[in-house]
Amino acid sequence: MKKLILALAFVPALVFASEGGYRLDHAPIVPTDQLSLQAGAKTFVNYCLNCHGAQFMRYNRLTDLGLTEAQIRDNLVLTDAKVGDTMKVALTAKDGKAMFGAAPPDLTVVGRSRGADWLYTYLRTFYRDEKSPTGWNNAAFPSVAMPHVLWTMQGERSLQVVEDEEHHGAAEYKWTQLTPGTQNEVQYDTTVRDLVNFLVYMGEPSAVNRKRLGVVALFFLGILFIFAYALKKEYWKDVH
Repeated sequence: MKKLILALAFVPALVFASEGGYRLDHAPIVPTDQLSLQAGAKTFVNYCLNCHGAQFMRYNRLTDLGLTEAQIRDNLVLTDAKVGDTMKVALTAKDGKAMFGAAPPDLTVVGRSRGADWLYTYLRTFYRDEKSPTGWNNAAFPSVAMPHVLWTMQGERSLQVVEDEEHHGAAEYKWTQLTPGTQNEVQYDTTVRDLVNFLVYMGEPSAVNRKRLGVVALFFLGILFIFAYALKKEYWKDVH
């Protein structure tokens, strides 16, 4: 019992510890924005699908985004895979671990496991780090094994972390642009937003329809409750 009480006492401390570190930015995604989802799918297959697979997602499911199978085959299938195949990669877990120190994870449900805000912040907070084996590090995910695959768009940045002693050790993050990218800050944030929108979509492609059907079901139950209550009053009106 003492061990249980001690463990429970440490739970709040662990919760607060997990909330430390870099502050997450809000991801301005819109699950119903098909143009955003299409752009995110294009970024995913061009920059992410080289190492990360999505083995529980089929290419032809992208027809939900307003694309035809011909458009998917011509623009999003960059290998000899068929439209009905899942989004797998040739890179094995063994080769990935040898190259990066850790096998690149499957991204099918990363939107559900990490959350949109974390992904949006993570993809925007890479910086140059000479001590890292890849030459890159990340403010939201320190000592990350993954290099910055979108660096040509964002450019190279450096990060200086300054401890603020007046605010109980809170850190202040100072960013410096070292080299420009092909996109400005607003354009890059839009690219990341679209990519995160697509990653969240992959985690549950039917989420929008599920929520829509849920609203309809609740409305129907509300109407049914009115008739059921009126019927109950009619049956019991003479009972005293």
